[in-house]
Amino acid sequence: QVQLVESGGGVVQSGGSLSLSCTASGSIFSISTMGWYLRAPGQQRDLVAEITSSGITYYGDSVKGRFAISRNNAENTVYLQMNSLNPEDSRVYYCGADLVEVDYGDYVAAVAEIWGQGTQVTVSS
Repeated sequence: QVQLVESGGGVVQSGGSLSLSCTASGSIFSISTMGWYLRAPGQQRDLVAEITSSGITYYGDSVKGRFAISRNNAENTVYLQMNSLNPEDSRVYYCGADLVEVDYGDYVAAVAEIWGQGTQVTVSS
């Protein structure tokens, strides 16, 4: 079974920084895209930042220039460096992985989308 485990959320003062990390565990053959998103029931995910397996990055408009995403493919881990945080950044951040190929021994099968449990970021003014 494949799962995403997040860490690094917490409370920080406005203008401060936080780092998030997310590691995919299990018999993983490959992962296409990993990233950080905001989620609300019944709505599509909102992009915070994502990175492809080849290192191409995408950012939501509100975090461009402040957040930086990186990835270690060998460890199936994605990182998010969050700088110049403001109270509007206070949200639950979800780690997501797209097109995860799982090695079941006799075969490899792709899972379309996997989510972590979410990590709370709170920025105090």
